[in-house]
Amino acid sequence: MFRSQGRVRFVRIGSALQIGTATAVCAIALGWAAVAGNMMWQHFSLAQDQAAIDAQARSVAAEARKVDAYKQSVNDIAADLDRRQDLLDDMIRSQFGTDGADPGLVGAPDAETQADTPSDTSAAAQKKQLSALSGMDRLRAMEERQTRFAHRLAALVDQRARKAEAAIRSFGLKPEQLAGRTAQGGPYIPWTAKGVADDDALTKLAGSLSRLNMLERSLVSIPSGRPTASPMLSSSYGYRSDPFNGHAAFHAGLDFPGRYGQPILAAATGRVSYVGQRQGYGNVVEIDHGHGIMTRYAHLSGFSARTGQDVTRGVQIGRMGSTGRSTGTHLHFEVRVNGAPINPRRFLEVKDDVLQVQQIAKQRFARVNGRNDDEADRS
Repeated sequence: MFRSQGRVRFVRIGSALQIGTATAVCAIALGWAAVAGNMMWQHFSLAQDQAAIDAQARSVAAEARKVDAYKQSVNDIAADLDRRQDLLDDMIRSQFGTDGADPGLVGAPDAETQADTPSDTSAAAQKKQLSALSGMDRLRAMEERQTRFAHRLAALVDQRARKAEAAIRSFGLKPEQLAGRTAQGGPYIPWTAKGVADDDALTKLAGSLSRLNMLERSLVSIPSGRPTASPMLSSSYGYRSDPFNGHAAFHAGLDFPGRYGQPILAAATGRVSYVGQRQGYGNVVEIDHGHGIMTRYAHLSGFSARTGQDVTRGVQIGRMGSTGRSTGTHLHFEVRVNGAPINPRRFLEVKDDVLQVQQIAKQRFARVNGRNDDEADRS
């Protein structure tokens, strides 16, 4: 029913048209719903795909960071191992010479180090196992191998130090008596984290090397050579009847008779600390061997050394005579430790095994100082 310009009209719509119209409207609505649903589904699918892609991208980025961190860690460990190896090399080079070879550290280890020293077979097996590893595991294995080496070397150094200590005691001396307080100094420079961090194995090795160095330097300073070629003694160390007045007196050295002008030799390496005359001794040469040890050569007829001169064992420093309070041509030989006289006889009757330990120590310091073997033998 319509109203237009005051007139009412009636329009009659048939059921068929109504049904058709309704059907068309429903069809349009269903089509729109289908299209909207499809669009929503596609949007949802795209969102899911994008989320999956984003998750995958994050995973790839995380893995990339892990790889970067792994590479950085490997590089850091490799750099630490290089610095650690440099320290080991420097320790060995500074204490045993340029090649690091030393007769005192080569040969059969004692019972203490035997168990910790691998055989050639086990060493080859370890090398084979090491080559089978890769990356971080290989670096860790190399680090452990360095640590074992440092511990084994420290054990061998301790073994050698015990031999040096026993050799010192065989002279009737106490190692702590010779050690004293070593002269050291320099500005305080704190340890920085840029180098190798605190390392128990290297710290122990450094301590062992320091103790060996002290003991062997003390051992080398001990006189062990005869001051002259005379085979006999005319007067021993200790109490005796004074040759001039017959009274009981203390004789602080040994007397070696011989011919006038016979060469007098340095009993050990050292520095001439005095050349001149002393009351009762006549013409005297005194040699400072370090660690509080001094040798005195008295009644000389002449001098072959000067004050401040460095001499080696066996080098001529004077000539035998009879100056001072003397009854005839002879050498008066004294050994003093921290100013107190001790019996020199024990230094002239050294066993071969003690001499061997002392000679090995001399050769080590000769290599470190860049001297040749002949000079080491003479000293």
